[in-house]
Amino acid sequence: MFQVGIAVSGGNSKTGENRSHLLHFLSHRGEEIFILSFSGALAGNPGSLLEPVMASLSLKPLYAIFLLLTLTLTLESIIVRASDSSSHYSKFSGVIIPGFASTQLRAWSVLDCPYSPLDFNPLDAVWLDTRKVLSAVNCWLKCMLLDPYNQTDHPECKSRPDSGLSAITELDPGYITGPLSSVWKDWVRWCIEFGIEANAIMAVPYDWRLSASMLEERDLYFHKLKLTFETALKLRGGPSLVFAHSMGNNVFHYFLEWLKLEIAPKMYNKWLDDHIHAYFAVGAPLLGAPESVKAVLSGVTYGLPIAEGTARLMYNSFGSSLWLLPFSEHCRADNSHWRHLFDGKVRGNNTSHCADVEFQLNFSGWPADIINIEVPSKMGNSSAYPSFAEEANAVTSEMECGMPVQLSFSARELSDGTFFKAIEDYDPDSERLLYQLQKLYHDDPVLNPLTPWDRPPLKNIFCIYGVDMKTEVGYHFAPSGKPYPDNWIVTDVIYEFEQALNSRSGNSVNGNHGHTSGDETVPYHSLSWCKTWLGNRVNVTRSPQSEHEGLDVQVHLNVGHHGRDIVPNMTRAQRVKYITYYEDGESIPGRRTAVWELDKVNHRNIVRSPVLMRELWLEMWHDTHPDAKSKFVTKAKRGPLRHDDCYWDYGKARNQGCKQVRLGLVNPNPDRTFKAPWQTQTLGLG
Repeated sequence: MFQVGIAVSGGNSKTGENRSHLLHFLSHRGEEIFILSFSGALAGNPGSLLEPVMASLSLKPLYAIFLLLTLTLTLESIIVRASDSSSHYSKFSGVIIPGFASTQLRAWSVLDCPYSPLDFNPLDAVWLDTRKVLSAVNCWLKCMLLDPYNQTDHPECKSRPDSGLSAITELDPGYITGPLSSVWKDWVRWCIEFGIEANAIMAVPYDWRLSASMLEERDLYFHKLKLTFETALKLRGGPSLVFAHSMGNNVFHYFLEWLKLEIAPKMYNKWLDDHIHAYFAVGAPLLGAPESVKAVLSGVTYGLPIAEGTARLMYNSFGSSLWLLPFSEHCRADNSHWRHLFDGKVRGNNTSHCADVEFQLNFSGWPADIINIEVPSKMGNSSAYPSFAEEANAVTSEMECGMPVQLSFSARELSDGTFFKAIEDYDPDSERLLYQLQKLYHDDPVLNPLTPWDRPPLKNIFCIYGVDMKTEVGYHFAPSGKPYPDNWIVTDVIYEFEQALNSRSGNSVNGNHGHTSGDETVPYHSLSWCKTWLGNRVNVTRSPQSEHEGLDVQVHLNVGHHGRDIVPNMTRAQRVKYITYYEDGESIPGRRTAVWELDKVNHRNIVRSPVLMRELWLEMWHDTHPDAKSKFVTKAKRGPLRHDDCYWDYGKARNQGCKQVRLGLVNPNPDRTFKAPWQTQTLGLG
C-alpha cells in the first residue's frame, strides 16, 4: 500500500469530463478512490496543464506503475482531443442573409427638403428614419423610389445598403424606435454572450429593392457573397454556417444557381462542401407569399406612418416586388443557363412547363385561389383611366357604372402573368409589372425565381419556421372609385387557422385546408415545401418549447415519407407550445436534412425567439463534438442556457436557475454566462 499523487489538468470542460471518466474507470478497477480536491472546469486553453487535482488511491504496488502509465497516455489523448474539439469549433463562421426590408439603406446624395428642417445628406439613414418619414415624406420617397423599367435611382436622390452587422441589427436605432425596428440584434447578442469572436459573424446586407439579376448587375452582390465565404474559410480555417431569413432564402437560392456559372461543374459540390457546413433556412417562403399580392394591388405599410397608396406606389417601383409572388409547385422553368453553357444557345426566354396534376388540382395545390377580383364587364376609353403620369385624375364613369365581373386567379396564373394581363385595362401598374415579370424573372439568365426549389446539394440543411398562426392565404379586391394608386380596395380576406379556412366577412370558404397554418405572413403550404427535401424514412419528435425533463417528449421513428407532407399522430396538451422535429432517418451519405416547426412563432419574431436560438446552439455544439454518434442532438431534456433564461417556477416552488445544471451544462468561465453543453447524455453522444 502506498499513496500516489496524480496531477490532472485540462483546458476546457471537455477535459474535465474525460477526467471524470478516467476516475470512474479507475474505480472499476477494484480500487478505492478518494478525491481530495477538484478544481472545476478551466476556461483557458489546453496548454495550461499543471493545476493539480490530488487523488488518494489505495493500490497494490504492482498496479501503481501500470495505472500511472495508463494515466499518462490517457491524459495525452484527452488533451489532444480537447484541443481538436476547441479548434474545430473555433473554425466555424456565421454568415447572415437578412430578409426583405431588413437592411438599412443610406443616402448617397445631397437632397434639400423644402418645408422641412430635415434634409438628406450622404450616409443619412433612409431606411429607416421615422422622423424624416413623418416630416418630409416626399423627399423620403425620392430616396426610396426606383425606376420601374431600368431600376435606376431617382434623379435627385440615391440610396445604397449599409454594411456590417449594424446594418441588420436595428433599422431605426433609438430609445423608442430601436426595439420596434429590431431584427437581428438579439441574435448578435446571443453570439456575444456565448463567446463568439467578432470576426466569426458576418452579415451580407443587400439592396432588397432590387431583383436578383440587378443585385449582381449593379452591386456585384453575388461575387461579394462568394468572396465572403472564401474569406471566412481563409480567416478561420473552416466552413460557414448560413443563416437566412425570409426573402434572404430566395437570395441564397439564386446565389447557389449563379455559382454554377462561376465554378466548373466538377468543382461545384466540392466548393459547397469546403465553404458551407450547414444552411439554416428560417421562415423561408419557398413557394411565395400571398401578402406580396396585397402589397402590389393595394399597398402594405409595414407599420410605417404612410398611406397604403403611397406604400403601393413605392413597392411597385422595386424590382423585388414580384420576387415573393405565390407560384405553383407543379410548374418549372427550363434551365436556360445550362443550355447556354453546353449547347451554345442564347440565354433567356425561360419556358415554364406544368405537370398534368397542375390542371387536375384546384387552386394549384394552395388552400384557395390567391386572388378574387371584381372588374367591369365593359370598358370605355381606356386612355381616360388614370395613368402613372395622371395619378390625380378620377376614375372613369364607365368603370364606376359597369356591371362587375368576378374573376379568380390561382398561384400559377399569378406567376405566369395571366392575372396582370387580365387587369391591364383597369390598372396602370399592370404594364410595368408585366415588363418586370418578363425581364427580371421569366427571362433571367440564371434562374426564374418563381419555380420550385429542389434540395440544394449542401451537407446539412435545417428548415425552420413558425406554425399555428392566423395567416392570410387569399384576397377579394374590388374597384374603390378612387384614383391611382388607391384604385383597389380589399373587400375580404381568407385566412388559414386551426385546420380550417375562414374569411374576414364570415362567408363560407371553399378550399383545401391543411393540418396546421403558417406563421402569420407565409402560409404553411409555402413554408413546408422543404419537407420534400427529407428522405424516405423520417424520425419525428415533438417536445415542449419550454424547459422540460423529457416526460412530454413524443417520438416516432422511421416514419414513411413518400408524399409531400408528414402529419404526425401525436397528442397536444392545452396551452403548451411545442416544437416538432422532422429529421432524416435515412439520408444520402454525408447529407442531413431536418425540419423544425415552432408553435405560435410569427414570421418576423422567429429570429428573436430564445427557443430557436437555444436549439441552434445545441445543434452546433453537437456537430462540433468529437464524440457525437447520433446525427442530431437529442431532445430528451431542456433547461436554461443563460442566466437571463432563469425564472421562478411557481408550480415547482423553486428557482429554475442556471446553477442547477438542468441541461448538464458546464460553465468553463464563472465570470461569464457562457454555457458549454458537453455532457454526452444531454447531446445524444452516447
